[in-house]
Amino acid sequence: MHASRLSRRTVLAGTAAAAAAVSLPLAQGVAQAAVTPAKRGYRWRNVVQGGTGFITGVLFHPSAKGLAYLRTDIGGAYRWDDRRDRWVPLTDHIGWDDWNLLGVEAMAVDPAHPDRVYLALGTYTQSWAGNGAVLRSQDRGATWQRTDLGVKLGANEDGRGCGERLLVDPRDSDTLWLGTRHDGLLKSTDRGASWQTVSFPAESSATGQGITLLVAVGRSVYAGWGDSDGTSANLYRTADGATWEAVPGQPAGIAAKVPIRAAYDRHTHELYVTYANAPGPNGQSDGSVHKLRVSGGKWTDVTPVKPGGTTSDGGTDAFGYGGVAVDARRPGTLVVSTNNRWAEIDTVFRSTDGGRTWTSLKDTAVFDVSETPYLKWGADKPKFGWWIQAVALDPFDSRHVVHGTGATLYGTRDLKHFAPQIRGVEEASVRQLVSPPTGQAHLLSGSGDIGVMYHERLTASPSRGMASNPVFGTSTGLSLATAKPSYVVRSGWGDNGNGAFSNDGGRTWAPFKTQPDVARSAPGPIATNADGSVLLWSFGTAGPGYRSADNGAGWSEIPTFPKGATPVADPVDPARCYAFDTTTGTLHASTDSGRTFTARATGLNSGDTEFQLVAAPGRTGDLWLSLKGNGLYRSTDGGATFTKVSSCRASYTLGFGKAAEGASYPAIYLVGATDTITAVYRSDDEAKTWTRINDDRHQWGWTGAAITGDPRVYGRVYIATNGRGVQYGEPV
Repeated sequence: MHASRLSRRTVLAGTAAAAAAVSLPLAQGVAQAAVTPAKRGYRWRNVVQGGTGFITGVLFHPSAKGLAYLRTDIGGAYRWDDRRDRWVPLTDHIGWDDWNLLGVEAMAVDPAHPDRVYLALGTYTQSWAGNGAVLRSQDRGATWQRTDLGVKLGANEDGRGCGERLLVDPRDSDTLWLGTRHDGLLKSTDRGASWQTVSFPAESSATGQGITLLVAVGRSVYAGWGDSDGTSANLYRTADGATWEAVPGQPAGIAAKVPIRAAYDRHTHELYVTYANAPGPNGQSDGSVHKLRVSGGKWTDVTPVKPGGTTSDGGTDAFGYGGVAVDARRPGTLVVSTNNRWAEIDTVFRSTDGGRTWTSLKDTAVFDVSETPYLKWGADKPKFGWWIQAVALDPFDSRHVVHGTGATLYGTRDLKHFAPQIRGVEEASVRQLVSPPTGQAHLLSGSGDIGVMYHERLTASPSRGMASNPVFGTSTGLSLATAKPSYVVRSGWGDNGNGAFSNDGGRTWAPFKTQPDVARSAPGPIATNADGSVLLWSFGTAGPGYRSADNGAGWSEIPTFPKGATPVADPVDPARCYAFDTTTGTLHASTDSGRTFTARATGLNSGDTEFQLVAAPGRTGDLWLSLKGNGLYRSTDGGATFTKVSSCRASYTLGFGKAAEGASYPAIYLVGATDTITAVYRSDDEAKTWTRINDDRHQWGWTGAAITGDPRVYGRVYIATNGRGVQYGEPV
């Protein structure tokens, strides 16, 4: 997996999509439908993929055995359930309007009170994102109290793998500290209920990192600073909680680097700090590890391997250092990780003598990824890791080490055998969902970073891993031939082609023999018509649409296809295809299998980049158009005219499933609003009335990418989330 693939998730998985989704005005004056909660309720679970996202922090509680917390950049926080051997999600209650709070900037536990836990939430610091918030719990995250902040936090920005910026003061459990990126240092003296800005000796730069870490050192607090000008200090401390000073004697050259993480060995009174020349997780090419003997102020360089050496192929071994954790039971024993070391592959180093000598755990590691086979990424074996900035050492088990990567959390209990310790964590940013009407798999999914998966079981990670031949980093299109459901096509960002087809329902794939040149730089959504005889591929504003009538062996331009549109096939008539031009608010249709498109309905809402056009299954010309805050529209004449659906005030994504018993029309599933609440709804009567099927405990932030019912199981619905994978619900 390349750095560029994973970093793309910052843009595609959160920034523009989620921001626009919550900022548009809602339509006014629309008649409201009767809405009822599901009579028996719904049971919600994750479709198991297994991790699939960047683990930015793991925190073992220092005094409660078996208690740990995990944070992610866009998918919330989790608590480890030692009895069930799995992670429990703690932030699924965060709703649509608060989508920005699903990114966890930092966590904190109280060493003296094991039931207390704190989260600092906020995904982006840009102007379009909301302010951050702090959640506080006295029952290990079962329930929360919330305090909204007047500043923004950046859990999915550069530096998201740095240390915990939130800390319970070692002198007083009622006092908490919160370091921000652009607004200095905040302090609470009432266990996080209120916060005030306090004086700090360094000033943030406009685009900098601010405070990168907070760590307790005895009764003092140390803070890492990421905005040094190259000559000023980047590590500060307070002994009394009132005044801060630069830590004296910082080694030459350190001021030009960013302190990434720090860990204190209370036995030897030494503080270990990892450094890199950029906050990461990308862009690091130099770094080091230093320790400070707190009592005497002596600094020692204990870097395991100096960056800048020669790689096995003659290149430069450029990387930084990331995670660090000390052994609470054995003085002088610690682990540190490299980061952004693509040529020689990242590793975790372990020392038992205070950093004088080191052993690379990667060199003897034996991996078992049978529980999450996608981690092989189409290769023979998985990597030890990349984006390793979260490293933790169990305070009750010296041989239990975990390290986060861009896609999972690996753990070992003997320092040799590693396996994903990720059960319960699902962090995929899901883009497409298809539920086939026949075959073994009830679901195909397309996601950011991990491409397409064939879910032969909903309760286990796909045995075939991510779709290969070719492997895609991010999926951009997924389509099934409704009259020939064994035929599926997909598109995405791949190293060896950007499109592929399957003749066995998505189990195995073959790349298109050719592809338009524009596919290499802008692979967009793709569709196959009802019988699989024609493919339509869109490339946004980068070029015209393209058509293939020979399974991708050759492609021809479609001059009349509206740029930026998503092709939609009629589910019954192979000659009919549709596309909505958001720039003009015009529905275009084709009656010659996509050779030409002509304008039909005009005057629809324009400028909406996240519209969705969906064709009702088993019917010709029955189209539903979601226009976000402008509501839901329906056409029964192939797009010649559209009528606004009066029961729906806002529609973000819509799909269909098996009809209710006695009903002649498929069940409709909607993420939208029928009154004031954006939620998940089902209609069994063609959108005349709606039933809310999620609840306040199951909201998952932004869920506007895709939704579909199961054509074989009435009531079952699959929902794409932006950071909590695929959720599926069933009536209970």
